[in-house]
Amino acid sequence: MVQGEKSIFSKIIAHEISAKIIAETDDLIVIEDIAPKAEIHYLIIPKKEIRDVQSFHQGDFVLAGKMFEMAQQLSRTIPGAEQFRLVINSGEKVGQKVFHLHMHFLAGKMFFKDVV
Repeated sequence: MVQGEKSIFSKIIAHEISAKIIAETDDLIVIEDIAPKAEIHYLIIPKKEIRDVQSFHQGDFVLAGKMFEMAQQLSRTIPGAEQFRLVINSGEKVGQKVFHLHMHFLAGKMFFKDVV
């Protein structure tokens, strides 16, 4: 992404690009991942543009808490999502492809071999 250019997530948040929206609040949007790694694979994305975990400022930690609250809400309302995995990639070398912070919410059958 060229500096100053909107990320794909920013475009989805602005409703410039369509996505399957699962939930939306004033601070977050939850969308279905277009390349799922599990039966249920959602992305929990803050509307505030934050590049990665290292880019958090002190006030952003409240937003991180809201991301975890959303994961809990999804687990309570989506059938089959009672048990889940959360993944945040922070940096290119560990697999971050879109440089707008996001959390992967994975539940149900995983489509990959467990790495932990």
